[in-house]
Amino acid sequence: MNVIIGPVTTEKSERLRMSTGKKTYTLQVAPAATKIEVRNALEKLYDVHVAGVRMITVRPKSRTFGSGQSMEKRHASKRALVTLTEKSKALDLAAIHLS
Repeated sequence: MNVIIGPVTTEKSERLRMSTGKKTYTLQVAPAATKIEVRNALEKLYDVHVAGVRMITVRPKSRTFGSGQSMEKRHASKRALVTLTEKSKALDLAAIHLS
């Protein structure tokens, strides 16, 4: 199972990554992924030291219009907010392979 799907690039995730002194990254992960699996995958594949992992489940948002038609404005996904230790190197988001 691929645990890490890819980086999340939103205004809030960029603000977290740039403004705080901590190294916090937002990653999209598999729906069945756990904190331990995310931590182990990052430490093994990208050689970084993880201080903490927080998980967010994003619920879908749909909109109805016309005669009963609907469209999905936001898809359901699961995200991980990963904080690296101060001694760890920075996570290279370009090196994360999108699947």
